[in-house]
Amino acid sequence: MYIETHCHLDYLKELPLEDILLKIKEAGISKVVTIGVDPDNLDKVRDLAQKYTEIYFSQGIHPHDAKEATETEFNKIISRSKESKMIAVGEIGLDYHYNNSPPEIQRAVFEKQLQIACDNDLPVIIHTREADADTEAILKNFSSRLKRKGVVHSFTSSKELAEFILSEGFFIGFNGIITFKKAQNVQEIVKITPSERILFETDSPFLTPMPHRGKENAPYYLPFVAAKVAELKGTDLEELKIQVFENSLRCFTKLTG
Repeated sequence: MYIETHCHLDYLKELPLEDILLKIKEAGISKVVTIGVDPDNLDKVRDLAQKYTEIYFSQGIHPHDAKEATETEFNKIISRSKESKMIAVGEIGLDYHYNNSPPEIQRAVFEKQLQIACDNDLPVIIHTREADADTEAILKNFSSRLKRKGVVHSFTSSKELAEFILSEGFFIGFNGIITFKKAQNVQEIVKITPSERILFETDSPFLTPMPHRGKENAPYYLPFVAAKVAELKGTDLEELKIQVFENSLRCFTKLTG
C-alpha cells in the first residue's frame, strides 16, 4: 500500500479525474495529497478533498508566487488549518533558480507561512532550489517551534542540506527525478537518507519517472519511485513500502483520520 504525499491533481489533463482515481486504486495507493501552491488553486485542492474520500490537501503559497501572496491567502491558510483534511502548510520555501518572485519577498512569505504552521501545530511541505544557505538559515530560526516538522519535497539540493534537514527531524521526499540517468547527486542523497525518513511522491504532472518520461506524470506512477529507492538502498521493496507508509502517517498525522 502507498500514500502519494505530493501531487497536483488540479493540473492533470490527460485523463478524467475519475479514471485517474481508479488507476490510483489499482496501483495500491490508498491516500493522495494534492498541494496548494498559489492564490488561484487554494480553493480547488480543498474542493477535491471535500469531494473524494481518498484525497487530502495542503494550503500554501509556492515561492514562485510569493509576490502574489496577500493577507487574504494567509487568512485562508489559517482558517482552514483545523480542517480534518488539511494536512500541512505547503508548498512553501525558496526557489532562486527561476526567481519568479524577488528573493526578499520569497524569504518573507516563507517565514510568514512557517509561523502559521508553528501557530497551528501543522507540518510543512518545503520546496527549495538553489537556495540551500537561506533555507537552512531560516529553518534554524523555526525548527524548534515546528513541533510537527514536515518534509523537504522533491529533494535536489546538497548533501550538506540533506544532513541538516535530517538532523532537525524532517523527512525527505523523493520522486521520479531519482530514475533519471543524470540524477546521480539525488541518488546519492537517497542512499544516505535513513529509510524511516523517506517519503514517496510523484509531484505529478511533473517529473515523470522512467520508463514513462515524455508522458504526463500521475500518482499511479508512484510504484516506479518506490522500486528505484529500494534498488538504490539495496533493501527489500515490500519492507520499504511498509516503512514509508508508516513514515507518511507520522509526518502527516491527519492522514490517519
